Amino acid sequence: MQSKMIPLVGALALMLAGSAAAQEQIVRIGSVAPTTGSDAHLGKDNENGTRLAVEDINAKGITIDGKKIKLQLLAEDDAADPRQATNAATKLVDARVAAVIGHLNSGTTIPASRIYANAGIPQLSPSATNPKYTEQKFKTTFRMVANDAKLGGTLGSYAVKRMGGKTFAIIDDRTAYGQGVADQFAKSVKAAGGNIVATQYTNNKATDFNAILTAIKAKKPDIIFFGGMDAVGGPMLRQMRQLGITAKFMGGDGICTGALPGLAGTALGNDQIVCAEAGGVAEDRRKAVDDFRAKYKKRFGVDVVYTAAYAYDATFTVVDAMKRANSVDPAKYLPEVAKSNYQGVTGNIAFDANGDIKDGMLTLYTYRYGKRELLTVVK
Repeated sequence: MQSKMIPLVGALALMLAGSAAAQEQIVRIGSVAPTTGSDAHLGKDNENGTRLAVEDINAKGITIDGKKIKLQLLAEDDAADPRQATNAATKLVDARVAAVIGHLNSGTTIPASRIYANAGIPQLSPSATNPKYTEQKFKTTFRMVANDAKLGGTLGSYAVKRMGGKTFAIIDDRTAYGQGVADQFAKSVKAAGGNIVATQYTNNKATDFNAILTAIKAKKPDIIFFGGMDAVGGPMLRQMRQLGITAKFMGGDGICTGALPGLAGTALGNDQIVCAEAGGVAEDRRKAVDDFRAKYKKRFGVDVVYTAAYAYDATFTVVDAMKRANSVDPAKYLPEVAKSNYQGVTGNIAFDANGDIKDGMLTLYTYRYGKRELLTVVK
């Protein structure tokens, strides 16, 4: 009698397990960022932030419309290339992802956004700052950080009014991000009474800056602003110091990373660089961010480099909208993303009519003794 009961119990357990599995629904979340190339350290940071959120949400467990939901991350590499970005976007649309966290760069985020908009899939970028992204007024586009108008504008005003800069040289890498933030910086400097004495251009893969820096040196600017990323900004700083240029160096969030000291080496100096991160944390959120950084390092074995916390919050914002809509169907929960009022690690997540973060903050930093040091947080 006992030997017959064992198979019966086993069969019942299998039936129950099968029934539970049948009730579990897989929901795919896309992540796109450059995980190869010069921006790979920044892109991996975004991907890791999304991955950590997916893991935390799955560990906690969620039920939507009576079904247990399990998130599945689909990560794609766009190599910071617009063409590869649109290919990645098409691939994720074909895979029927419910949302996309990305892309990293404005130059990839903007062309990919039309593909997601046509498919009705929410796209939350943790880092793209070019205003054109949300100016398209797609209902699917959302930005987790302040845009270039605020970023460049704040830096330009700070450079003249707080740093006392009178003459400026501007270099941009001609990407959507680099050009956008440099243009806004120049506009703000002029409005504050500063004088642009030189404007030069490079590209996001350049390694030799001697020609443009020599031309700038002759103009003797007080401050040099670079619109671009740290992989170019670090070597540029080295060559500036080799040429004996003592001007202070400024840039946006692209250079304002934990990786810059390694890229710039001794050229970093102390209090020679001022940069702004397109995101900021009020005093009452500092512990939450510190806790996130500790959790991130424990999980991945490295420090947060860039905007991982914003990717983390973007993922939770999507899931919060799904819960409120009681649906994982983008057509049904997309309106709830637009109405978000979610308290994340980085602060309150709410969007304006274009999908820009409301009350986006900026954090200004300098570097001392090889480490990034906080200057101020501004709205």
